[in-house]
Amino acid sequence: MSTAQENPAETPYALLGGDAGVRGLVDRFYDLMEEIPEYHGIRKLHPQDLSTSREKLYLFLSGWLGGPPLYIEKYGHPMLRARHLPFPIGIDERDAWLACMLQAMEDKGIDEPLRLAMLKAFHGTADWMRNKPD
Repeated sequence: MSTAQENPAETPYALLGGDAGVRGLVDRFYDLMEEIPEYHGIRKLHPQDLSTSREKLYLFLSGWLGGPPLYIEKYGHPMLRARHLPFPIGIDERDAWLACMLQAMEDKGIDEPLRLAMLKAFHGTADWMRNKPD
């Protein structure tokens, strides 16, 4: 989402509050996925224990949002689409993921301009993950 030319103090990572902000967003996202019936369809695509999913999304978002490239340091290139191919992802799954993330961002009090920029970037990535006909 961010570029190398950006001022590090103005990256989405920094604007979210750094490590704690990204971790909080990821935790709220997965909490909502478990709590809200509308997100149970995407919840079923995850393992019963969400601890690894939480950690991997946190590591990925840290770098994707302009912070330290934790995921790449630990696992190498994310290869997002390839890693998600085993899971049926269509428009419904994409939209549920985005709605869950939007609710998490709202719940965490992320300012509207940042929230909208992140949602736009998330939409592009989530749409790219689609791998089943609708």
